[in-house]
Amino acid sequence: MPEHTPKPDTGSTLSRRAALAAALAVPATGMLTSHAVAAPDAAPAQAPVARRPRPANAFAPDFGPNVIVFDPSTGGIQGKLDEIFKKQESAQFGTDRYALLFKPGTYGGLNAQIGFYTSIMGLGLSPDDTHFNGDVTVDAGWFNGNATQNFWRSAENLSLSPVSGANRWAVSQAAPFRRMHIRGDLNLAPNGYGWASGGYIADSRIDGTVQPYSQQQWYTRDSSIGGWLNAVWNMVFSGVEGAPGDSFPNPPYTTLNNTPYSREKPFLYLDGGEYKVFLPALRTNARGTSWGRGTPQGQSLSLSAFYVAKEGDSAATLNAALDRGLHLLLTPGIYRLDRPIQVKRANTVVLGIGYATLIPDNGVTAVKTADVDGVRLAGFLVDAGPQNSRTLVEVGPSGASGSHVGNPTTVQDVFIRIGGAGAGKATTSLVVNSRHTIVDHTWVWRADHGDGVGWETNRADYGVVVNGADVLATGLFVEHFNKYDVQWNGERGRTIFYQNEKAYDAPNQAAIQNGGIRGYAAYKVADSVNTHEGWGLGSYCYYNVDPTIVQEHGFQAPNKSGVKFHHLLVVSLGGKGQYAHVINSTGNPTSGSDTVPSQVVQYP
Repeated sequence: MPEHTPKPDTGSTLSRRAALAAALAVPATGMLTSHAVAAPDAAPAQAPVARRPRPANAFAPDFGPNVIVFDPSTGGIQGKLDEIFKKQESAQFGTDRYALLFKPGTYGGLNAQIGFYTSIMGLGLSPDDTHFNGDVTVDAGWFNGNATQNFWRSAENLSLSPVSGANRWAVSQAAPFRRMHIRGDLNLAPNGYGWASGGYIADSRIDGTVQPYSQQQWYTRDSSIGGWLNAVWNMVFSGVEGAPGDSFPNPPYTTLNNTPYSREKPFLYLDGGEYKVFLPALRTNARGTSWGRGTPQGQSLSLSAFYVAKEGDSAATLNAALDRGLHLLLTPGIYRLDRPIQVKRANTVVLGIGYATLIPDNGVTAVKTADVDGVRLAGFLVDAGPQNSRTLVEVGPSGASGSHVGNPTTVQDVFIRIGGAGAGKATTSLVVNSRHTIVDHTWVWRADHGDGVGWETNRADYGVVVNGADVLATGLFVEHFNKYDVQWNGERGRTIFYQNEKAYDAPNQAAIQNGGIRGYAAYKVADSVNTHEGWGLGSYCYYNVDPTIVQEHGFQAPNKSGVKFHHLLVVSLGGKGQYAHVINSTGNPTSGSDTVPSQVVQYP
């Protein structure tokens, strides 16, 4: 049992998520194509704009006040890091956002503690170009040693030699650890081994052992590790050198030798004195890091091909930049949108840093893309507005049918929130219509705590709806929706790792009745689908308003030979509600208050 045990749930919004683990027991090759893109022709804007969007100066860009750039000669680095952490440590629903950028070189004696809405990033082409003799730390002292609310922070593109030999990264959802090299161990639990409910690692190398301890679930993709210590409920690996063998349910490891296809997230870096954005290449049957075998494959764009957006920029300004042929770099801040950001051009990059946050007003959609090749959406948060939006993010228009098999759209570290920071509503959060889309790490969250939270207050019926064919999800976290959390209508879909909680606040059994079925599945594959596959999927319930609620199953899918699931589990958290089955009418019911998973190894 964790040493730091929060007080039992009393119905307060802050403590509700703390029950998540109330009964948790912890078991002991190619060349870089590098070119600067000339500024596009200055076509007139198609809509009135607040100010004329101009390409960035790639040698001296204006990133605004909340992007802080360090080099090894900068004085007072630790003091600045501590100052920002003090502001952000417990600011779960605050409005400040920060990106901490470190130029290539070696930095000594640093402990960069990372709080809410803070991203720390190296500016080298390789993680090893920017090295800390020190740590990048996330702990949970602000929440009495409970890390289940350590959301919305990230670390990317750094090499670390931890002072104690182990770097601590105790997080839960929406806290990616990408393109990192740890020259030692990586500890994923808070001090005292308190609860944690993360998380995600990609394109990283950990020379030592990854130590999950109390982490309930985790997904690691296309990385290299020296070892993995233990498992609790659901640990999933794809394309990971050094991963433990496939052994679900005891221990609950799901291991795929390769990731079917992947393309790493774009990142900002320095080439001499010029800022560029690197676009990693698509890999098929990927295994190991993209950067550890010489010069990485991909394309490099000068920052002069981007419009550097800042808080206060309107949707009209952002769309005018896109219409001129520019890409978007969204710097830390909150962007109010009175119309969607419209991505119409193939190969467009919309990259956020420091948890840039888009809030749609008047019920509009925040982001829409055309059915074109190679769009990259990455690194931003969408916060639902108080007036209901039909959708928040749409990848491709309804009916999209073009093939993008060689150059898919990627959606990476795009997080969606309904409520929590204030009242918000959306019928469906993320809709994927374009074929071959890769959704690589998303947390789509109808808030269960914070402000503007209630069964109807932050109403959101559907989390993720996939209509496009051949869509791949790697690292899918979707929680608390009023109806289906994931509804998959497209053919040949695949999901590697899924983490879900059903809505805590259902008032009674009738409120979730789905025709003749008790409750909406956490993950539903449409009856019309003939081919679908999933690996390492888990759903949890915590019906604290009415603990007598019975959820018929976590997963619902047609019983067809082409529809396959590997390693499924459902968990009743502390006995607050129960599952009757795991998938369809298969799998033992949960029972009692012991928080023991019910598992299905293969279906059918």
